[in-house]
Amino acid sequence: MAANAALEKIQRQIQWNRLIAVVEEQAQIMIRTAFSTTVREAGDLSAGIFDLKGRMLAQAVTGTPGHVNSMMESVGHFLQKFPAETMQPGDHYITNDPWLGTGHLHDLTVVTPAFRNGTIVGLFANTAHVIDVGGLGMGPEGRSVFEEGLYIPIVKCFDRGQANETFFDFIRAGSRTPVELEGDVYSLCACNDAGAKRLVEMMDEFAMESIDDLAEYIFDASLKATLEEIATIPAGTYRGEIRSDGYEAPVTLKAAMTVRKDEIVVDYAGTSGLSNRGINVPAAYCRAYSCFGIKCVVAPEIPNNWASLAPFRMEIPEGCILNAPRPYPVSVRHVVGQLLPDLMMGCLHQAVPYRVNAEGSSALWNPPLRGGAQVSGAEAELPDFEIITFNSGGTGARPTKDGLDGTAFPSGVRTMPVEATENVAPVIFWQNQLREDSAGAGRTRGGFGKVMEIGAKGDAEFAVNATFDRVANAPKGREGGGDGAPGWVGFDDGTRIRTKGFQIVPKGRHLLLKLPGGGGMGDPKQRDRAKVARDVADGLVSEDQARALYGAD
Repeated sequence: MAANAALEKIQRQIQWNRLIAVVEEQAQIMIRTAFSTTVREAGDLSAGIFDLKGRMLAQAVTGTPGHVNSMMESVGHFLQKFPAETMQPGDHYITNDPWLGTGHLHDLTVVTPAFRNGTIVGLFANTAHVIDVGGLGMGPEGRSVFEEGLYIPIVKCFDRGQANETFFDFIRAGSRTPVELEGDVYSLCACNDAGAKRLVEMMDEFAMESIDDLAEYIFDASLKATLEEIATIPAGTYRGEIRSDGYEAPVTLKAAMTVRKDEIVVDYAGTSGLSNRGINVPAAYCRAYSCFGIKCVVAPEIPNNWASLAPFRMEIPEGCILNAPRPYPVSVRHVVGQLLPDLMMGCLHQAVPYRVNAEGSSALWNPPLRGGAQVSGAEAELPDFEIITFNSGGTGARPTKDGLDGTAFPSGVRTMPVEATENVAPVIFWQNQLREDSAGAGRTRGGFGKVMEIGAKGDAEFAVNATFDRVANAPKGREGGGDGAPGWVGFDDGTRIRTKGFQIVPKGRHLLLKLPGGGGMGDPKQRDRAKVARDVADGLVSEDQARALYGAD
């Protein structure tokens, strides 16, 4: 009996590994077939497999926690409208509803049933960030979600393998980039189909009639392991606070994290109220990044699924900027929402300081750029274009390692190659380099931000829909480490512009962005002198700062 149990456990582990391979192939097919550079180049997506109760078994390694963890909730909403027993082979369901999906209209979520021998056996879901869904575009200017773009309820985009042409007519008519948008929908459906095909092959190989037993094994093991990790955190209530630049006024995020033996509960009482602009955060997105921040510290090695996230609960007051109700504007919910892992780490630093990073630049610097007649009218020197480029400042220092330079945390997206953006839009990147003296000093220093200079071809007029943060509120260091450099937004002649909102870059001028650096960790005087000398030699730390902050000779 013991031998049979051991053999079954080995087989389950093999099946688990195969499942990860299935969902990772699902994600990679999306990247290879996507039309939008946000997916193809930055990897701003998620992919996963769910049981027929809407519980996530496994996610692809590729993808962002904001997408994955909020998509985990969204499949249940699909099942409420289209129960599993009503689904047919070849069906694909879609939405971009911020409150049923992943937080704003620019994310498409597609759910697809998988069938084996005529019986539904599971669900595949994915999410991708697309370039344009009409409206005001991706920016904070909207005063309600209805201004922010085309609103797609949960509908069928394919019915038994046949395209819903009415649906595709609507989305083509509602977007400035109709070809890319339609192509991305086909890509999302194709990658789910590939996942379903691989799942059936796996089930055939292991003679599985259902994935239910495997799901319960995954859930039981994940929950048990997560609870064991929670038990290593000292019980108590830990409080933290972090500030965002906001739009009309600064935003304060407050958290009281209570660690118990079998759960971690975060109460956001005291957090700033709702904004009139699109920096509000739907509750699912708040839960997504809060859970991610906790999990990075408490249980980073345990697979991310329904059971491993179940012990983490959020209490988000009504009227709070982290619990935006419909139809509040939410287009750039990431600007506030991506600060939440730093807030979670601020709480956990009081309990397990040796596991926690300093604060980083956090929110992506992903300026949507627009040009042509829609900006300059009849005098336009450029063809119409709409593009988003993903970039990041430095991450916070780690307890034993420096922060990462120009790297996205917590989103995990890739920085987009400037060549890819220049290839699809009439823009030129005149600078894209690490920013000297931007890293917070410390025993381990923060990661460096970047300097970016962007112009249009022929130095023509264009527009930016600014979505920047960490300009008035620099990333904080910990344990005596220095703060990272705050961001800066303006033109190449030194003129500052607003950090949020639609603004014109006049003819002859370039957009200049100085991205924030990450905070440092520990006393800078304790830093290895050889590392300080290396940073000076590399042009990352000036000699003046080396002497003033590190005491270098």
